[in-house]
Amino acid sequence: MNGRLVLAATPMGDVGDASPRLRKALETADIVAAEDTRRTKALANALDVTITGKIVSFYDQVEIARLPALVADVASGKTVLLVTDAGMPSVSDPGYRLVSACVAEDLAVTCLPGPSAVTTALALSGLPVERFCFDGFAPRKRGQRKTWLGELKTEPRACVFFEAPHRLPECLADAVDVLGGTRRAAVCRELTKTYEEVRRGTLAELADWAEDGVRGEITVVLEGSSPVASDPADLVEEVERLVDEGTRLKDACALVATAGVPKRKLYETVLASRKANSEESSG
Repeated sequence: MNGRLVLAATPMGDVGDASPRLRKALETADIVAAEDTRRTKALANALDVTITGKIVSFYDQVEIARLPALVADVASGKTVLLVTDAGMPSVSDPGYRLVSACVAEDLAVTCLPGPSAVTTALALSGLPVERFCFDGFAPRKRGQRKTWLGELKTEPRACVFFEAPHRLPECLADAVDVLGGTRRAAVCRELTKTYEEVRRGTLAELADWAEDGVRGEITVVLEGSSPVASDPADLVEEVERLVDEGTRLKDACALVATAGVPKRKLYETVLASRKANSEESSG
């Protein structure tokens, strides 16, 4: 029987999110490589699952040292299950080095999909997220953080990132300085847990909310930048698209308006455009 490395997503908080495939994998894997063995054992107990294989720790500080033995285990025909404390291994968590090492040896690697803070936050954000980028954890040092935020100033995709709760107030304040207070965002706290909370608003509003401190695991979704238009005629097509989808004209203008084109001016331009098109059609 051929060996394989299995990456398995684990619940972020609610054990009810554990998939049947995860339960079976915990029971049957020859080796379970866990970011925190105690938390993995606690998860198994909560799922009423008995881990029959060998459990080894696999966290950042020992990841490189553990690689040769785990790769050898897969090569010898064993199933190695890789789990982290929450979510998907290798996404801002240990794992990618082990995946890369197995791929380099042409060994089988598969994945058991499941909970993800990134996609959960995107879905809950209430922002346009058809296209997005993921930036892991925001830089810790203020200078590096401001440089990073500067790179997002013209990023058209929504950006998802993690932040430590004690650094969130500073991060949001820096975001206001660099990106402006009107850029929209969502701060998702304790996703899937008892005290789950999603705060949506402008960066200025969120910075004020976070000023007194925030607790829990944090995922932030930042709205992508919009092209700055100075000619209201350039925005008429987008307004009409929203109207066709059922949005009221005034509301559509408010959504599409930019710093260079206020909503009242845009509204007047749309009406003028409609009138011109009507006269052209009748003529």
